[in-house]
Amino acid sequence: MELKEAIRKRQSIRDYEDKPVPEEKLKNVLEAARLAPSANNRQPWKFVIVKERKRRQELAQAANGQTFIGEAPIIIAAVATNVEHIMTCGVPSYAVDLAIAVDHMTLAAVDEGLGTCWIGAFSQQRVKEILGIPAEYRVVTLFPLGFPGKEREFKVRKSLEEIVCYETFQE
Repeated sequence: MELKEAIRKRQSIRDYEDKPVPEEKLKNVLEAARLAPSANNRQPWKFVIVKERKRRQELAQAANGQTFIGEAPIIIAAVATNVEHIMTCGVPSYAVDLAIAVDHMTLAAVDEGLGTCWIGAFSQQRVKEILGIPAEYRVVTLFPLGFPGKEREFKVRKSLEEIVCYETFQE
């Protein structure tokens, strides 16, 4: 699949088929994260792969009861292992690093015929407890992964003219 096609096809999937993801497809998605750039190439992350049904359901409850998360055959927790590094622009590098890695994963998932959804609504503390993540680390997202269920309509996006400025910022 061409990159532009994967970008166009990517959408947030909230309905998954009840069938396992082949290990080769999962490895291809994870490889996309491994190859993602990060500040000083530190790769300050771990990806916790959750396949066990009971644990997936616990994570769905920790994510404000979003049951569709637990219906995906895999949930990936993207964990920042260095939350102290702040870039000179004032932004924590872990948020940017993991956003890039997870976005690489979303596009690789589309290429593999899989669906995903970036989940940011969850209890940090509860997810850490469920997955045994040390207190000093930060879970950036939960990432359900599986074969998409029913087809969804694509959301309308703003035009380029609405989101792009040249030379200086304009409202």
